[in-house]
Amino acid sequence: MPINNVVLVGAGGKMGLRLAANLKKSSYRVRHVEISDAGQAALSRLGFDVFDIEQALDGADAVILAVPDRLIGKVAHQIEHLLAPGVMVVCLDAAAPFAGEMPEREDLAYFITHPCHPPVIHDEKTPEGQLDFFGGIYAKQHIVCCLMQGPDGAYMEGVRLARVIYGPVMRAHRCTVEQMAILEPVLSETVAATCMVVIKEAVDEAVRRGVPAQAAEDFVIGHLKVEIGIAFKMFEGAQFSDGALLAIENAKKSIFQPDWKKVFEEDAVKQSVQDITQPPSVS
Repeated sequence: MPINNVVLVGAGGKMGLRLAANLKKSSYRVRHVEISDAGQAALSRLGFDVFDIEQALDGADAVILAVPDRLIGKVAHQIEHLLAPGVMVVCLDAAAPFAGEMPEREDLAYFITHPCHPPVIHDEKTPEGQLDFFGGIYAKQHIVCCLMQGPDGAYMEGVRLARVIYGPVMRAHRCTVEQMAILEPVLSETVAATCMVVIKEAVDEAVRRGVPAQAAEDFVIGHLKVEIGIAFKMFEGAQFSDGALLAIENAKKSIFQPDWKKVFEEDAVKQSVQDITQPPSVS
């Protein structure tokens, strides 16, 4: 079924406002739902009307849950009784669906989509595009998509919507929900983000040992571009020098645990997702 009427839940949040701005430029008819006073005020300043949930969901073809990961399952269950058969529920992260927190409704379509964010090596020409780190405003990005359940035709409708909310979009990759859980949190956060934090800590340590701060930052960020290009073979003849290969081989033994790839094992992935969807309470 074609998607025409879209409900954006959490429209006044940081992500919701970005999606609302992109949807405004599309042909979709959009109703915005936001319960916080601050979010409602932000939507009002941008000229968006705010609907109560019952009114918004009447006649909806798709519902985008632009809410924090830990609330996706809770919100989905709260609105389940208002969702007509055939409605597509769009999640912006795979954690809650992977954890089995979505309502058991075979008559609903569950579509999951997440941005890859603009690539480090890009062809953005404008300062705005170069500084759009998250994408969805000026910079082009790729996205990943999954039809967790629903008729086959629903996938392309979901992709069409995803290309709008995350636009401008280049490639849209089709994945399973399990694969999306590997991509995030494991690949992007457990591994990549951790490595970035360690690199920043290394810069701070170099500065502590007397290296000028700006020199250390310029040096490592410049080298990161070269090293990404070499590691991912992005240019002809891309390879590390013999000295660099030796440094890498020796350093991995002291910086990384030999069994570090265990973070990709099924139990570890499930635990990472559970930590996100059901964070421990702070007493």
